[in-house]
Amino acid sequence: MPNAATHPSPRDLRWRAAVGLAQLAAGMLLALFLPGGFGWVEGWVFFAVFLLSSALTTLYVQRHDPALLERRLKAGFRAEQRPRQKAIQALASFAFAVAMVVPALDHRFGWSHLPLSIVILGDALVVLGYLAVFQVFRENTFASALIEVGSEQRVIDTGPYALVRHPMYGSALVMVAGIPLALGSLWGLCVLPLFVGLLVWRLIDEETLLVQDLPGYDNYRERVRYRLVPHLW
Repeated sequence: MPNAATHPSPRDLRWRAAVGLAQLAAGMLLALFLPGGFGWVEGWVFFAVFLLSSALTTLYVQRHDPALLERRLKAGFRAEQRPRQKAIQALASFAFAVAMVVPALDHRFGWSHLPLSIVILGDALVVLGYLAVFQVFRENTFASALIEVGSEQRVIDTGPYALVRHPMYGSALVMVAGIPLALGSLWGLCVLPLFVGLLVWRLIDEETLLVQDLPGYDNYRERVRYRLVPHLW
């Protein structure tokens, strides 16, 4: 039988997933409402949209692909094995916090204002990003949160992977682009170049590992030319 330490029980996975969502919620509450104030309507709507999307995606993976959930729960800079990826993940966590703190300060001090239609668009982009992540999870059970190659991992070239080699990162970009808009902040857009730089850095480093350790990945790169955006890059 599988070792329980290697294959956690469903109850253990549910508990760890719940703790992860609670930690995410707590971090977002601090980043949004300590600087922005608790009467911030756009902040609360974004908080609800983001957390609900994350929770629904987690529930789907928990029910249909527990192995993927286990891979996704091993996340963050402490879990990464390679120093470069530890640094990238630490900076990405900082950038995610800043992406909420800057709009919160913008709201408190009135630096900029976006119309309701743009705020709604921002929330829609967050949902769209999560829907794209959902499609990735349906297609690729090996979509670990860490840069690694599992013992049974194989190249996935169907679904969104037939269009670009890193659809998860493309989904993240859509989501992150929606955050400052959903929070009604022009100044929040200043954080986007940092996200793009970190994502490209992580992607290029990941491809180096995949070419080296994942059989067939080099041929896959020849079939699917674009890394992130179809017909662009």
